Amino acid sequence: MADAAWQPPQTRAAASNMQRFLEHVRDEYAPEVANYAGLWRWSTANPERFWPAVWAHCGVVASTTWSRVLDKPEAMPGARWFPGARLNFAENLLRYRDDRSALIFVGENGERRELTYAQLYREVARVAAGLRGAGVVAGDRVAGFLPNRPETVIAMLATTSIGAIWSSCSPDFGANGVLDRFGQIEPRVLFTTDGYFYNGKKIDSLPRISEVVAELPSVRRVVVVPYADPQPDTTAIRDSVAWAGFGDTSVELVFEQLPFDHPVYVMYSSGTTGAPKCIVHGAGGTLLQHLKELALHTDLKRNDRIFYFTTCGWMMWNWLVSSLAVGATVVLYDGSPMFPDADAMWRLLADERVSVFGTSAKYLAAVDKAGVRPGADHDLAALRTILSTGSPLAPESYDWVYREVKADLLLASISGGTDIISCFALGNPLLPVYRGELQCRGLGMAVAVFDDAGRPVVGTKGELVCTQPFPSMPVGFWNDPDGRKYHAAYFDRFPGVWCHGDYAELTEHGGVVIHGRSDAVLNPGGVRIGTAEIYRQVEKLPEILESLAVGQRWGDDVRVVLFVRLRDGVALDDALRQRVRDVIRKNTTPRHVPAKIVAVPDIPRTISGKIVELAVRNAIHGEPVQNTDALANPQALTHFRDLPELHTD
Repeated sequence: MADAAWQPPQTRAAASNMQRFLEHVRDEYAPEVANYAGLWRWSTANPERFWPAVWAHCGVVASTTWSRVLDKPEAMPGARWFPGARLNFAENLLRYRDDRSALIFVGENGERRELTYAQLYREVARVAAGLRGAGVVAGDRVAGFLPNRPETVIAMLATTSIGAIWSSCSPDFGANGVLDRFGQIEPRVLFTTDGYFYNGKKIDSLPRISEVVAELPSVRRVVVVPYADPQPDTTAIRDSVAWAGFGDTSVELVFEQLPFDHPVYVMYSSGTTGAPKCIVHGAGGTLLQHLKELALHTDLKRNDRIFYFTTCGWMMWNWLVSSLAVGATVVLYDGSPMFPDADAMWRLLADERVSVFGTSAKYLAAVDKAGVRPGADHDLAALRTILSTGSPLAPESYDWVYREVKADLLLASISGGTDIISCFALGNPLLPVYRGELQCRGLGMAVAVFDDAGRPVVGTKGELVCTQPFPSMPVGFWNDPDGRKYHAAYFDRFPGVWCHGDYAELTEHGGVVIHGRSDAVLNPGGVRIGTAEIYRQVEKLPEILESLAVGQRWGDDVRVVLFVRLRDGVALDDALRQRVRDVIRKNTTPRHVPAKIVAVPDIPRTISGKIVELAVRNAIHGEPVQNTDALANPQALTHFRDLPELHTD
């Protein structure tokens, strides 16, 4: 077994929420539980004891208790959690109403704002009154075409306080991308800004807003938050009203009490292979799962400041905002993470004394390549945890964090998805960190890896599955009355088992390694290869900033083609190609070595930063790529069509 990259200090582990919860379970339910492995086994074997224990430990606020914990526990899908319970999502996030900082906003343009919990509560009450005045009732949809600002959080909380359903996407979406999403759910009210800032540029959103609103007849009111311009001209937008004039400060906030599985969010799949799926998540399941992950797995406490670099079109925004239920301070940022330079986020962490920092694996690799040395150049004394998601975190990024950021911090690679608005595998303050691995499977999540025959395996790559129901499973898909689309998305591969679409491996000490998406797995000569296995090796080379691998149909087989984005001034010559092949062959297998290595100036990615292997695979085969509006840089696809290198042996 490899040595751990980090071991939790005994004092830190002993003072953690996870340790306190473990001791409670041991004292009240299971005296045999001695460590996390035992706690996880107990949590998956006893879901009807475990989830109420989380409910009590995290202090869920509810007006009515449940009649039973789980109805139809054998149904996947179909199980119902906590029938009879009634609660309100926003009430749980606004349980604190004091003068401690709730939100800190920092914009790329230099703007900084801070709201206390008391101020946040009053603003939510005002906007909720505005929504009620606009005729919004429980079950209606309210949409946000917004940057990551305090108004976005306020609008979401006001919406969910009524029992309406919140849905958002970031302002970098094109009009068609917005309509592909909001057009399906028909929102009654739309919140937006006049523009936003990114990479030193001020970007006007008003023309797109006008185009979107013209195609959304369901929208009765458009609430415009001034951002790029203090007094934007919104006369071209029908039914628009300024943020400051929306609502009534004298109206008391009322939290509608609703069933546990009442819808709270509509989330969207990436939409790069067809119309985005509208995934409906329930209030209680989302809340309970987030509290478990934030309070126990992340060890978040009231005195923490948590910052996740995200847009409000990515599920990590929803996850981050649930930190309010713990009473922590949530730091919001809008803009480029690399503006004005690659040190920008680390200055923010130091200036705002952030203790929990969340980001993407791609960002950590990028600042490593840029030569950033955060620990030497910034005061990161408050920082104790880094979370990484979006794609597998390469072992070399673990090395860089512990060498250049801080030796004593918990680096947790986490993995789940929009589909479950939470995680299957994530961090743990009681466990060591091994480079290249996610520390553990989440409590209450019966995660396994199946081989092609549906048998559980350890130490062998296969499909990441969950064999038992969990509270944050979707309520369903929008406009899918018989549940066929929902069932086909997760349950067709292994009946009665959630198949997540990740190619993964369980390690001997209980960790998880993600090898890439199953639908992007390469299959040369019938051997399955996860793309992340190649990226980990290729991106060690300083000349290569980023890579993407796909399988190209060739003859009667599939061959691996590797595309690389190079550092400025570097040419892809035969010597560099050979170095790429050598590092892959040395650290993986000859099957992983690409048949072709091609340089491209850019690699297409989704708005949330994930590279899109399937879109590239379609492009090199001359097949159409649907919904390019879901891409942050759709023009990058042009580099992959009609490449002469792909038509020779």
